[in-house]
Amino acid sequence: MAKDNRLKIIPLGGLEQIGMNITAFEYGDSIIVVDCGLAFPEDDMYGIDLVIPDVTYLVDNIDKVKGFFITHGHEDHIGSLPYVLKDVNVPIYATKLTMGLIEHKLKEHGMLQNVRRKVVKYGDTMNAGDFRVEFIRTNHSIQDAAALAIYSPAGIVVHTGDFKVDYTPVFGDAIDLQRLGELGKKGVLALMCDSTNAERPGFTQSERTVGKTFESIFADNVNKRIIVATFASNVDRVQQIINTAEKFGRKVAVEGRSMVSIIATASELGYLNIPNNTLVELEALKNYPDEKTVIITTGSQGESMAALPRMAANLHKKITIKPNDLIIFSSNPIPGNEKAVSKVINDLYRKGASVIFQDTHVSGHACQEEIKLIYSLVRPKYAIPVHGEYRHLVAQAKIAEELGIDKQNIFIMKSGEVLALSEFGASVTGCVPNGAILVDGLGIGDVGNIVLHDRQRLADDGIIIVFLVLEAGTGRVLSGPDIISRGFVYIRGSESLLDEATQVCCETVGDLESRGVTDWNKIKSEIRDSLGDYVWKKTMRSPIILPVIMEINE
Repeated sequence: MAKDNRLKIIPLGGLEQIGMNITAFEYGDSIIVVDCGLAFPEDDMYGIDLVIPDVTYLVDNIDKVKGFFITHGHEDHIGSLPYVLKDVNVPIYATKLTMGLIEHKLKEHGMLQNVRRKVVKYGDTMNAGDFRVEFIRTNHSIQDAAALAIYSPAGIVVHTGDFKVDYTPVFGDAIDLQRLGELGKKGVLALMCDSTNAERPGFTQSERTVGKTFESIFADNVNKRIIVATFASNVDRVQQIINTAEKFGRKVAVEGRSMVSIIATASELGYLNIPNNTLVELEALKNYPDEKTVIITTGSQGESMAALPRMAANLHKKITIKPNDLIIFSSNPIPGNEKAVSKVINDLYRKGASVIFQDTHVSGHACQEEIKLIYSLVRPKYAIPVHGEYRHLVAQAKIAEELGIDKQNIFIMKSGEVLALSEFGASVTGCVPNGAILVDGLGIGDVGNIVLHDRQRLADDGIIIVFLVLEAGTGRVLSGPDIISRGFVYIRGSESLLDEATQVCCETVGDLESRGVTDWNKIKSEIRDSLGDYVWKKTMRSPIILPVIMEINE
C-alpha cells in the first residue's frame, strides 16, 4: 500500500471552547502531541472537579506517539498531563519554567520518576520520528511561552501557542519576530494561530503598563492594607506587585495553594526576583501595621473554594476583611465567571472594603493587529485558527481572508476532525474519538451523561424515596409505603401533599397485591409511574423517585 504523504492535524480538544488544548500531528508512523490541557467544569457539571480530553486515538496508536511538546505552563495546556500520561507515557519537551510547573504536578501524582522529560531552550530543535520541532520565543501572561515550528516531510506548520507581541516584557526578551519572518521566507504550509482576542481591534498592551498602574494605586492608598487577587500563573504580574510593595515599604504575604506553589517554583528557577525581607509568612502579618502589608491571593475568578471568595464570605481562617482594606482584582473574568466575580465584589463592599476591578489587567493574548503581523511574517498557505470559542475562530478566519489567504485554504475545525494537508491540497478526511472525560475526586471517567443527568434532576427537583416492606414468599405488604423526600418540598409546610402522595402509593401497591404481582422491578416501576404522574400534576416537578423494597420473613 502506498504511503500517505499528507500531514494529518487532529485537534483532540481546545476548539470551540476555552481550555483543554491538545492537538495531534501525524505523518507516516509518527505522532507528536502539542499541549495537554484541562478545562474547568461548566455550571451544570455538578460535583465535577476537572474536565480532561479523550485520548482514545493516542492510546490506540501508542506505538506511533513520540512525545508531548508543550507551549507554556497554563492549566489549559498542561493540566491533563498527569492523567493522560498514565495511558500515554511518552517523553515531554518544554522550556524551563513550563517543565518546572509540570514536574510539580507529576510529583503530586507520584509520577516524577516514571516520565521522561527534556528541558528545551529557545532555538533548540528536537527530533521525534518523522518530525522535528523548534521552540521559538513568544510573549504571554506566563514566562517561557513558546511557539512551535513543526517540520514534517509535507511542510512546516507554525503553532503560535497562546501569545501576544510584547516589546517591553517584564522578564526576558520580546517575541522572536525575526525567526518567524525567516520561516515565512522558507515557506510555511500552515499557521495555527491563537484566536482568543481575534475580535478585539488594535494591539494588546505591554505587561509593564500594569506596573505603572499599581504604583499609582499604592501611592493613593498609603493608609490601607492592600489585597491583590490575580491568576497564580501570571508570574510577571506577581513580580510587579512585589516590586511595587517593596518600593512603598510594604511586606508581602501570599495566600492560596496554587499561588504559593507557583511562586515557589518560579522563584527557585530564577523567574521571580523577591527582594530580601519582603516576603513574610501569612501568620507574621500581625507583627506589622495593616498599611505596611500586601496580600497576593488567588480567587480573582470568584471560585468558591479559592482564598479571596472565602475571605469575602467570612470563611477564611486567617484573614478577615476590614473596612480599611483595598482589594484589587488584577484580572478580567473568564467568560462564564462574571456572576461569581460580581458576588465576591458585592460581599467585599458589604464589609466596607474598597474594590478596584478595572485598569489593573492586560491580556496575554494577541489582538487583531498582532495577529495580522504574525500572518504577514509567516505567510502560510493554509490558516487554521485555534484556541477560542467558535466566534473567535470565525473572527480570525476573517482576518486571514482580509490578508489574502484563499477562503478555501482557511479551516475552522472541530475537535476530533482530521485535516490532511500537503502542498497539493487540504481537506477534512474524517473524525477520531474525542470528547470530555470528567474527573470527580479520584474517579476518572466514571461519571458520564447519565450520572450528570441524575445530578441535574436532583439539583432541580430533589428526590422522593418510597420505603416498602414485603413478606418473603407471598409478597404481602407488611409495612409502608412510607415516603421521605429531600430537596423536593419543605416537609412541614407540605403535609397534605405528602399525605396524598402516600395515598397514591398505597393504592398502587394495593392494586399490585390484589393482582398477585411479586416481581420487584414491576412493583418499583408502577410506583415510579403513578407517583411521578401525581407529583407532576400537583407541582410541575419531576423529582427522582427511588422505591426501596425490603423483604423479611414473618
